[in-house]
Amino acid sequence: STKLLYNRISTPSGLSEWFSDDVNVKGKIFTFYWEGSEQEAQLLQKKDNVLIRFRWLDEESDTSGNEKCYFELKISKDELTGEVELIITDFAESDEKQEMIDLWNTQIDQLRHAIGA
Repeated sequence: STKLLYNRISTPSGLSEWFSDDVNVKGKIFTFYWEGSEQEAQLLQKKDNVLIRFRWLDEESDTSGNEKCYFELKISKDELTGEVELIITDFAESDEKQEMIDLWNTQIDQLRHAIGA
């Protein structure tokens, strides 16, 4: 269901089941933890049961404030079939494109496992 999927992509407990080892939230800042490292992302947009959009807070994005570089997880439901899909938008350098695709495919496999799909 869209509610179940949205819970997995928008809450700290849901994200820590498939996206990272742990997640903490303070205001609009999400801190993601992976095997001893951490990275922060700012929540840019959130629409209940539809989408969540983040911008990584690192040296490049902090100084430019470029909100055009984000990653978004969007839920879409086909009106005819009722099938639910997750559409991911992410930005990467051209030489990192395949690496990012592979990373997201691995993450989505973990998400499928977490929701029993």
